[in-house]
Amino acid sequence: MDPIKIEASERSPEIDFDFAANRYVVRGESYPEDVSAFYGDVLDKLEEHLDGVSDGDVEFTFELIYFNSSTAKVLMSLFETLDECAENGATVKVIWKYDEDDDNMLELGEEFAEDLEHASFELKEIPVE
Repeated sequence: MDPIKIEASERSPEIDFDFAANRYVVRGESYPEDVSAFYGDVLDKLEEHLDGVSDGDVEFTFELIYFNSSTAKVLMSLFETLDECAENGATVKVIWKYDEDDDNMLELGEEFAEDLEHASFELKEIPVE
């Protein structure tokens, strides 16, 4: 599957999905006007790809500054997909990056981590300069 690269905009995050290497990044702010239109096709391709991954390493990095409640629902679905991939035999590592002074994003990461049973979840603090 071809990689997906979408540049960040004012309302939507950067998407960098490298299917061949199983390395995925979502970075920036996420409050697109139409969440389904923005994420729908991207997540369909990701789910299709991950359904066929039963071994090897998968790494998914989130570096979000802000996201709305509609994006939170998308993220919950995405975490379910990643956990299923890990349950099927892949080694799935989720990296949740947050600014060191952003307690809200830290707490959200901790809450998402609690929902994963099979994938590993790493909270990674980014020093603020």
